[in-house]
Amino acid sequence: MEEEKRPYLSHFQDRHGKTRWRYRRGKVTISLKGSPGEAEFEEAYQAAIEGRKPRTAEVSKMPGAAAPGTFRAAWTKVKRSPEWIAHDPATKAKNVRLAEEFLELPIVEGHPELWGDVPIKDLKRRHVKDILSHFSATPHKAKHLLVTIRKMILVALDEEWIETDPTWKLSYRPEYKGWRAWTDSERAMFEARWPIGSTPRTAYALALWLGNRRSDVARLKWEWFDFRKGNVTLVTKKGDKTLVLPITPMLRETLAPLSRDTETVLLTQYGQPFSEKSLTGRMADWTHSADLPKGCTMHGLRKSLGKMLAETGATTRQLMETLGHDDIEHAELYSRAAEQERLARDAMTKVTKRYQTKKPKG
Repeated sequence: MEEEKRPYLSHFQDRHGKTRWRYRRGKVTISLKGSPGEAEFEEAYQAAIEGRKPRTAEVSKMPGAAAPGTFRAAWTKVKRSPEWIAHDPATKAKNVRLAEEFLELPIVEGHPELWGDVPIKDLKRRHVKDILSHFSATPHKAKHLLVTIRKMILVALDEEWIETDPTWKLSYRPEYKGWRAWTDSERAMFEARWPIGSTPRTAYALALWLGNRRSDVARLKWEWFDFRKGNVTLVTKKGDKTLVLPITPMLRETLAPLSRDTETVLLTQYGQPFSEKSLTGRMADWTHSADLPKGCTMHGLRKSLGKMLAETGATTRQLMETLGHDDIEHAELYSRAAEQERLARDAMTKVTKRYQTKKPKG
């Protein structure tokens, strides 16, 4: 028997017929968990022999470790999905920043528990609303965060960790409309300050007459332009979407005097391509030099083109294909604004005519 080989060790059958082990020495009796040969049993027996408390193994959390069913585990699966792999680097980077901020967000301020370690099945609708309220000062960030959280919820649904989506039909539409379009007078002031042939005027024209984002304006290459056919072909950095855009007479006039011996159309004073961030900073300097008010940004020129397209009758589909939008809601913002202005003008014109007709003479 095992107890004969080890001093003070004995066993017995409990009322359920299960074998139990104990250490008995004089008046001291200590119950031992497990069975001989098991790590927990061996440590408890040795501790009883030595007259100390059993030692427990220290559990160290490995970096990136995630308990099954938690948001952190779901995010790990998101990054392995085919949909994630298909995203462009800029979209991935934005989602990673938002996800990491959410995963490290305390459930309750001042307490160590984080949302990343919460089982998704415990998420309630009120929790999501509370999370989004933390970002009320940056409403567009809150909107994008909701999209990122939903990626994790979709994984939970696929893995059958949950049966329903707590964010179903939960919308977050920020009232903030983003960067505004430039006015006609602001564009005229900029053009008067920066003549054709200058770098500021070139950057301005590319952003306005192609409607590209700064990420695409900064990397536009001469080889993408086909002046014989009258178009430029580019693959957008955001969304990896191929656009074939016409070269308008206004843009052609701006590009005509420029040297085409360089790779990119835009170059810094050091002969290097602009980065996205540096182009934003330089545009701020250029608009300030032209005495323009704050708010005249490069993205505002993209808004200006969208506004002009809508005002001249472009359809929503035409707006989407010109500006590279995948979301119809973005394009409809321009259409609705132009339609509202037109309808209001037509309505007030009718009222004015009627009033002036009925107004007594003399």
